[in-house]
Amino acid sequence: MSQQPSAAAPSAPQAQPKRAALAAWIGSALEYYDFFIYGTAAALVFNKVFFPDSSPATGTLLALATFGVGYLARPLGAFVLGHIGDRFGRKRVLVATVMLMGTATFVIGCLPSYGSIGVAAPIILVAMRLLQGFSAGGEQAGANSMTLEHAPDHQRAYYTSFTLSGTQFGQILATAVFLPIALLPEEDLLSWGWRVPFWLSFVVVLVALFIRRSLRETPVFEQQREEQGESVSPLAELGRNHLGSVVRVVAAATIATVSTIFTVYALSYAVNTVGLSRSAMLWVGVLANVLALFALPLFARLADRIGRKPVFIGGSVGCAVLMFGYLGAISTGNYVLIFVVGLLMFGVVHSATGGVWPSFYGEMFPARVRLSGTAIGTQIGFAVAGFAPSIAAALAGPDGANWLPVAGFVAAICLLNIIAVATGPDHYRTPTAELGTRPVRDRVAA
Repeated sequence: MSQQPSAAAPSAPQAQPKRAALAAWIGSALEYYDFFIYGTAAALVFNKVFFPDSSPATGTLLALATFGVGYLARPLGAFVLGHIGDRFGRKRVLVATVMLMGTATFVIGCLPSYGSIGVAAPIILVAMRLLQGFSAGGEQAGANSMTLEHAPDHQRAYYTSFTLSGTQFGQILATAVFLPIALLPEEDLLSWGWRVPFWLSFVVVLVALFIRRSLRETPVFEQQREEQGESVSPLAELGRNHLGSVVRVVAAATIATVSTIFTVYALSYAVNTVGLSRSAMLWVGVLANVLALFALPLFARLADRIGRKPVFIGGSVGCAVLMFGYLGAISTGNYVLIFVVGLLMFGVVHSATGGVWPSFYGEMFPARVRLSGTAIGTQIGFAVAGFAPSIAAALAGPDGANWLPVAGFVAAICLLNIIAVATGPDHYRTPTAELGTRPVRDRVAA
């Protein structure tokens, strides 16, 4: 039969999960370097460069809102890029996302200030941030789908965790680039210093394009297209058969609020309100992400042994508690306490969720709609996370000093994703070819 060769064809690329994980790691690192440098700039300088006529508190709120706008565009990118990825292939999405992200980032670095061109400056800034968000809407879901579909059945969490490790490295790189920039005199920082990390995205684009264009399609995607034909309308199929899984992913993905509060709001609170050192607070982020590079695959290994749910839930509970400790430490100005709690919360505990969700979300869907389902679900949840710094700034009051409501807000978000994960199934023992194709009962190790 002509179908027997096609069934055997995927075996060769299936035996290359390390190459797929490495490609996802490098691509995500480069893509999210671009995305994260915006958050750092929004916390440190954009209030003065693009909103100088506002009061300090209002300017900070507006700058953080432009950070959140990128997350508003991510669901739209998820719909469009998810459809393309499930219909035409993962590779097209992975090439397109890095081109869009790099272009938008470079333009931001060249953008004149409010003092030069007036209100046009923040308008263009928001437009470029929307383009960044659109691109990010398909990035992680594309990389996760590719890696999951190459990975051995019993190691999907481990291999897909490298996409998040790449994201963490991108954040390390973005923060590290800002460390010497933050030491510049205020005048130099606001005139040209903050632009340098954005200009460097030109190099990012060239490297990422070279890597992504050499990728091959996943064997699972190629096999399902050969056996079942091209998925003409992945979004319609997703809505008919997998809407419940999308809603579950949306709720679970709000765990990203911990990341944006730590990366953007806490940095702004520490520097602009408490008056702590920019460099010291940037180092908290760098070291926490370095620690996460090691913690992510370890938690993923654990999830491959005992299931996704207990690891994810444990991490979310820990984040809810430790956010009180981290913001409280910042309010005291105690650098030792800030570093200890920050590294524990974001470097270790938050990694329990990050090491699990790339596989946990992707395993809810079959290959025909995996990229769409994962992208749409995560990006709607991430949209909440994107506006979390702005919400936190409003909750903190006019002087920005009331951190307790912010910590309570994060705890409430964690409770939401805990409920979503706890009430869902765990697919960690289901073969990849059967994911999303039949009802799967929760199964635990004997």
